[in-house]
Amino acid sequence: MKPEEIHLTDYMRIILGQVPWSFLIEVIIRATFLYGLIIFSMRLMGKRMSAGLSRNELATISSIAAAIGVPIQAPDRGLLPAVIIAAVIVIVQRIVFRISYADKKFEKASQGDIGIMVEDGCLRYEDMSLSVLPKERIFSELRNRGYDNLGEIKRMYMEASGAFTILKQEPPQPGLTLLPEWDKEFRDDQKKVPGLFACEQCGNVSKQPKRPCPRCGCDEWCDAVISSEEVVAA
Repeated sequence: MKPEEIHLTDYMRIILGQVPWSFLIEVIIRATFLYGLIIFSMRLMGKRMSAGLSRNELATISSIAAAIGVPIQAPDRGLLPAVIIAAVIVIVQRIVFRISYADKKFEKASQGDIGIMVEDGCLRYEDMSLSVLPKERIFSELRNRGYDNLGEIKRMYMEASGAFTILKQEPPQPGLTLLPEWDKEFRDDQKKVPGLFACEQCGNVSKQPKRPCPRCGCDEWCDAVISSEEVVAA
């Protein structure tokens, strides 16, 4: 449109655009057809597409969504290009799945790999760095699951899909508190373990807090806490 054709009081153009009212009926038909196309495409790609999505699957859905967006809104665009794009995406995705099933290296390269974020109550910064996952995000996830210190965690895995899997430590061990520093009242209510200290960087528990942490080299320590009456010596 030319600049002189745009007017703020042209309400019909703002609401309907430059198409006749009859195009709204066509939009309903197009949207119904393309919705069915998405459902059919996801069905062909397997039940996995209705669960948590991996990066490849998310890219697949985004590509299909982008392909159908134009035919719904543009009256001069047909439906066949969207069908072809969806067909290509489905075929490529099924080929990737088949190769991934037969080749573990290709699967890791295309789908990603699992990472260990917490191991025996301690943060694993090497895996966190590869996953671009900050400590605050891990603490937030654990608090959301009902944990208040790292000693309760045997393993925390970050799956290839980005989901978290947590295995509890049995029995619970002393560990670094997961509570924020500003919530001092809640932190003071946690049970401290006499003679044990936790590294404030990685959560490693030690009886000698004056020397650098052997895991991460941090010099800052705090009292180790525990969530049950049973205290296990470090």
